Amino acid sequence: MKSQGAAKNEANNAAQSSAQEAPAVKIDLSKVKVEPLFEEFVDFDTFSKSDFRAVKVKECAAVPKSKKLLQFTLDDGTGTDRTILSGIHEYYEPEELVGKTCIAIVNLPPRKMMGIDSCGMLISAVHEYDGQEALNLLMVDDRIPAGAKLY
Repeated sequence: MKSQGAAKNEANNAAQSSAQEAPAVKIDLSKVKVEPLFEEFVDFDTFSKSDFRAVKVKECAAVPKSKKLLQFTLDDGTGTDRTILSGIHEYYEPEELVGKTCIAIVNLPPRKMMGIDSCGMLISAVHEYDGQEALNLLMVDDRIPAGAKLY
């Protein structure tokens, strides 16, 4: 006999998995091209200096006078909003990203873009499909809290 909590968890997991399942898109793998892997190794100490965190998208807006940039207001778990600009407007509309959980490198120095400091970098996967560049912003399960560290 299942406890009430276990039954609730099972029902919640089933509801989330069915809500997250999108129709499968058939991809012709013969049309996919990815960049080759780097041949040069990075030592572990250098890699471990990058701080990858789960971030929640609180707001997202197109940057005025820019065709590519989106301005993200993010919850990074610190209690202070973080602004990151990303050149992905060709692939996403701002309103579809609000509420999503993404991955960012949060310890890069601020970089001014269109007069706005971008404090980090959102992680995306890029490949070529049938001669066209494709980009997918890395989004993870919404149950991962803002600020969770990736290893």
